[in-house]
Amino acid sequence: MASATGITSAQETAFRRGTFQGKQLTPQQREELMKPFLPSEPTSSPDREIKKAAASRRRKSVHKKRTGPIHASIHFFVYHVIALLFSVFFRFRRAYRLVRGKIVELLKYHHRTPEFIAHDVKKLQKLPKHLSVIVDYQEDDEHQGNAGLEGLVNDVCEIAAWAASAGIPFLSVYERTGALKNYLPQTHASIWNTLEAYFGPRRKPTLSLRAPHLSSYSPPNTPPQTADSNGNLKEERQHLTVLLLSEHDGRDTIVDLTRTLAEMAQKGDVRQEQINMDLIDAQLSDHVSSEPDLLILFSPTVQLKGYPPWQLRLTEIFHLPDNKGVNYQVFVRALYNFAKVEMRLGR
Repeated sequence: MASATGITSAQETAFRRGTFQGKQLTPQQREELMKPFLPSEPTSSPDREIKKAAASRRRKSVHKKRTGPIHASIHFFVYHVIALLFSVFFRFRRAYRLVRGKIVELLKYHHRTPEFIAHDVKKLQKLPKHLSVIVDYQEDDEHQGNAGLEGLVNDVCEIAAWAASAGIPFLSVYERTGALKNYLPQTHASIWNTLEAYFGPRRKPTLSLRAPHLSSYSPPNTPPQTADSNGNLKEERQHLTVLLLSEHDGRDTIVDLTRTLAEMAQKGDVRQEQINMDLIDAQLSDHVSSEPDLLILFSPTVQLKGYPPWQLRLTEIFHLPDNKGVNYQVFVRALYNFAKVEMRLGR
């Protein structure tokens, strides 16, 4: 130990026994004896450091108490200024879109004339063969000047007339509750009368109205071709198919189909290797509908509201912000947007 610490044997013995050369050492002498071998004293004691830290915290606390209200006021002011700027911006944008929409609506109103609608879309390179729309059934609230079931039927009739005028052969209408499915004859009659108001009694398209799990309703059965007085066939009359969809036709149908296929596989009516994506797609297309090319939302935000998910894998979805209710301009702009879209299909 002596060699490790640098203390001689005589010094170590003197420190332990308290005597040196036969003389008794005092405590001060013992400290002086060991002082050369002790580390140097710290510049500041731990108590002094603790006191300094406590004083610094007190100064910071007093400074924070003095500057706290100032900072809070600055934050409050900056927050409300930013909120005001955004509020003005969004209100101005909404007002601009509404005014612009009203002006375009006045300049390009269809006047319930199929020729005007056909003229609006004649320059488009492609049109959807299957068009789908989402409409709302509001029992109590007014919606675009109409309320309840009557307003819903009027919206469906107008959209059907626009689709027929644009040359779209298939229209599917999604309404979450499925209220129109209980009134197929009345809905068919209303659409039929609207088509007659647009096209006239001689040129109006033939119409079939159907819903999943229900039989097709298509009276009167107008022949596709008629002959004139000379026996020549006239131009084939256009046909419009309207399909009514509801929330039940979405996930519930997929669950029912899964249960049915599982039971058939257990009974041996179908092999497990036969159950694949092609079979499921074919069954859902037969029971519900095929995939629409274009889905139009007449709401200001994208809300599918339980639309059958299987049918939306490759569908182009269109909506206009700040728009509320069925509007002809939304219909036309959706067709123009669809004509510009390039379907790559995974390429």
